[in-house]
Amino acid sequence: MNTETGAGQARQLASIISQHQTQLLEGWMADLIGRLMRRDKIAENELRQQAAQFLPSLASALESSDSFDIEARAWDDTRQLLTEISQSRVRQGYSPIDTASFIFSLKEPLFGYLRAALSGTPELLGDAIVNTSNLFDKLGLLTIEIYQKAREQVILRQQQELLELSTPVVQLWQNVLALPLIGTLDSARTQVVMESLLQKIVDTGALIAIIDITGVPTVDTLVAQHLLKTIAAARLMGADCIISGIRPQIAQTIVHLGVNLEDVITKATLADAFVVALKRTGSTITYSQQQH
Repeated sequence: MNTETGAGQARQLASIISQHQTQLLEGWMADLIGRLMRRDKIAENELRQQAAQFLPSLASALESSDSFDIEARAWDDTRQLLTEISQSRVRQGYSPIDTASFIFSLKEPLFGYLRAALSGTPELLGDAIVNTSNLFDKLGLLTIEIYQKAREQVILRQQQELLELSTPVVQLWQNVLALPLIGTLDSARTQVVMESLLQKIVDTGALIAIIDITGVPTVDTLVAQHLLKTIAAARLMGADCIISGIRPQIAQTIVHLGVNLEDVITKATLADAFVVALKRTGSTITYSQQQH
């Protein structure tokens, strides 16, 4: 296809969309509603609004660019509209196929008008259908690409939120904090742990931080290094750390790995670590017996 032919077909397609916009919209909507995942008026109204915005935007891009090149500047508004639609599909829980179907389902209604307009010139009709089909394939793939990127951002944000929720720093006593760790301690989580602990030390002025690893399944060299980094950072903020939850197998692993925890107080249970923390902060617990 030469440039002049492509430009002529782009303008012709733009003219067909503009002339038959109302009929195209109705035919397109009938197919879209048939595929709709959510059967409610809100979803249908939103779909109609998006479709009504897309048709004139598509016609304008074809007319302005004189081409089917969706990377051209004339297609900026159309790409932006598809970006917003695809991102909204992610938030609403639609699948990538549902998202791409928004574009692909417009093909057949549009082909009907192309056949009517070019019925007397089979060769031009064939070229127009091929070029139009390729255009919509590119637009559909664009929506899938945008959808996947938006979905990845949602997953990353959810992972970050889960990390923050899985590393709560609680104040057990005046000047005593506790950080119970559950699950694997990797580099990303260590960063969250460190930031949460240091911020809590700043907020409370705590002198002791108990890091409980009862819920950490295994301790390897990397996990041990992460623990030491967290302890070192806490010390720089003026708080000493006690590690609790040292089970026999973890103790053997730490010795085998040659990890130096000599200057760190370690205890088997959180309760034992809490008693040490109270002594180091000069706090005491007095038990009273009630007479019955």
